[in-house]
Amino acid sequence: MSNPIKIVLADDEVLFRQGISFLLQREKNIQVLFEASNGEELTSFLRESTIKPDIVIIDLKMPIVNGVEATKVISAEFPDVKIIALTSYNTKFFIANIIEVGAVAYLVKNTTPQQLITTINEVQTTGFYYSDYVMDIINECLIISKKKIKSRFDEDDLTNREIEILKLICQQYSGVEIADKLCLSARTVEGHRNNLLRKTECKNMIGLIIYAIQNEFITIENLVN
Repeated sequence: MSNPIKIVLADDEVLFRQGISFLLQREKNIQVLFEASNGEELTSFLRESTIKPDIVIIDLKMPIVNGVEATKVISAEFPDVKIIALTSYNTKFFIANIIEVGAVAYLVKNTTPQQLITTINEVQTTGFYYSDYVMDIINECLIISKKKIKSRFDEDDLTNREIEILKLICQQYSGVEIADKLCLSARTVEGHRNNLLRKTECKNMIGLIIYAIQNEFITIENLVN
């Protein structure tokens, strides 16, 4: 049996947070490590705990340190921890903002339990999971409205293999699936992914997606299942 997906929850609404925790604990492949009531408690736990979560599920509006600021810290200090935003806010500004600073999925609090479970499993497997609605906002607010972050014709150009892997990453193939598809080892795929982040100067998955679309390696339609 594979290791459970380790989760940390951060939400100042105690009843809601504990309800989510109860829901997740019923899943055989999920383990809730910790519950935080604000971003400060969350980041303190991550810094002090020897066991790091795979995924943090975070609200945007919290006292002391809000979800956006906490996400910035986590993305900088714990880049391997994936962040799912789960919030009451559903406006373009909030969605674009939290994704730009590092969230790999965005859900509103009226989502169904099954949608939450599906998102967690997809994020764990592929690294990100965006709905059609969120992809439209990413296209409008983070791609069309911004200048290219780095041109494909820059001196440190991508290899054909890196381009191939970039396209598969953007189409939500997992590292294992990419390895199988290209007859490579998972470690080799991870090495290519790290090279992509370095060469494109992207900090996270959404950065790679924006880079790929802006430089016409992939279209927004290819990202939407």
